[in-house]
Amino acid sequence: MTIVAVTTTVLLACAGVLALARIVRGPSVLDRIVATDVLLAVIVAAVATAAAAGRDATTLPVLVVLSILGFTGSVSVARFAVRSRRDES
Repeated sequence: MTIVAVTTTVLLACAGVLALARIVRGPSVLDRIVATDVLLAVIVAAVATAAAAGRDATTLPVLVVLSILGFTGSVSVARFAVRSRRDES
């Protein structure tokens, strides 16, 4: 079990670092927003992995709130991007 936990932690940390690099270096605002959404998904996965490894169900509300926050943010950014493209046309 320890090998699985270490491997998962390393993979999630690498994904988080790569998402942070895209947030800092992203050529456009939409790239940065997508990277922020990916970073939030990595955080949710890390919290879920920690909860599963520790057999702790008290973090479930935190996971639900983070997931709803990510979904709401993605939908609102997508709607904003569609509106701004209509205005340009």
